[in-house]
Amino acid sequence: MVLPIYTLGQPVLRKVAEDITPDYPNLSQLIQDMYDTLDRSEGIGLAAPQIGLSIRLVVINLDLLSEDMPEYKGYIHTFINAHIIEYDDTEKDSSEEGCLSLPGLHEKVVRPTRIHVQYLDENFQPHDEWVGGYLARVMQHEFDHLEGEVFTDHLTGLRKQLVKGKLNSLLKGNFSCNYKVKVRR
Repeated sequence: MVLPIYTLGQPVLRKVAEDITPDYPNLSQLIQDMYDTLDRSEGIGLAAPQIGLSIRLVVINLDLLSEDMPEYKGYIHTFINAHIIEYDDTEKDSSEEGCLSLPGLHEKVVRPTRIHVQYLDENFQPHDEWVGGYLARVMQHEFDHLEGEVFTDHLTGLRKQLVKGKLNSLLKGNFSCNYKVKVRR
């Protein structure tokens, strides 16, 4: 089932999400619904707070990019109780990011190119790994949602001022997109 995506202004996007246990109600269906929602919205990542649930659950599908990035062929992955343990700040990269919860807004964000993450997969098997490259950027973006952050929080003060009008329009629901959303009223 395709779920509505919560847009900027929804309080759930600013809450720190909670870890879940294997007995979380209808978890398999929820994960499938998140993939369906991600597919319908043509995104590459979706965090549970973006569908109104303050839990530590993220789905990522980089297979959509495999024509340009063959290393991500078949990369469709679920992250439960995900946490970034450490950032390797020795090298950073600036790339444009967008977000399903901030439709139409794209800005360059500086992030470390390598991170240390811990998470559980959909079978609740633990993973502890260093991740680099584009996947590290996507994980940081999605895992930020679990910490109550959005990508615009990483902009410089000047850039934040320059996009303030766009953010205010988003808060008022003045945008268009091709997927279901839930705006603050």
